[in-house]
Order: sequence, then structure tokens, then C-alpha cells
Amino acid sequence: MTNQEIKKILFQNCEEYISGHRDRINNALDAVKESLFDEEKSTVGDKHHTNRAMLQIEREKFSHQLVEVDKEEAVLNKISLEHINDIVHLGSLVITNNGNYFMSVSAGVVSIGDKTFYCISLKSPIGKLLLGKKQGESVTFNKRTIELLEVD
Repeated sequence: MTNQEIKKILFQNCEEYISGHRDRINNALDAVKESLFDEEKSTVGDKHHTNRAMLQIEREKFSHQLVEVDKEEAVLNKISLEHINDIVHLGSLVITNNGNYFMSVSAGVVSIGDKTFYCISLKSPIGKLLLGKKQGESVTFNKRTIELLEVD
């Protein structure tokens, strides 16, 4: 399997991750809205006001999470899988002596064949270290030397 094919699979995984995350947040928001509607029917004094306030806090929390998902999606939309560069950048596939990374969004671990790939954000600690590096260079992370074997 070529690196381009691997990148396409990893990109698709990131899209599915973001889509699933958005769906879970929207479902939770819908549940909160329904609870708020049910709470409006009840007027039991202080308990009613406390419950409404708690639901409002939950709604705000989920709304903030949706904003973060939108930001992740915007980052993902900036990736061009056709753009090949020997310097680690957004959309790079980085093969090292200590793991394989897809520079995208933090979307977890993906196994392709017998290899494991980590979809990581450029803002993550390891992402910040790898950004701008070239094949043959190395970085130190958690007292380990990581050698960049391949950058695509």
C-alpha cells in the first residue's frame, strides 16, 4: 500500500471521527433542550430554577464543544493530500523509529495492515516537535530520541 493510499484512509478516519463527535454532541444538546422544555412545564420553585440553571450550563458546555469540533473540521479541510513536501506540515505522514503519525487532528489510533498510525494535532506536544522537521532529523520527546525515517 502506498503512502498516498494510507493518507487517504487516515484522512477518512479523521473525517469520521469528527462527524461522530459532532453527532454525539448534537444528540446531547437535543436531550438537554428536551429536558429544558420539560422543565418549563414544571414550576416547583427553587428546585425548578436550579434544574433550569444546570441544564443551561450543560447546553453552554455542549455549544462550546461544537465550536471546537468546527475548528477541528476547519483544520482538516486545510489538508491537501496531493501536496507532497519533505518538511513535516499539516497533512504529512511521518514514519519514525518510535511510531507513525498523520499530522491532522487528534483522532486517535488507526491500524492499517500490521502498522499503527496516530492521527495527531500540530498543537499536540509531539506535533509541535515534529512540525518543520525533515527526514533524517530527530527530536527528543519524553527522554526518547525519535528519528524521522520518512516524511510524505
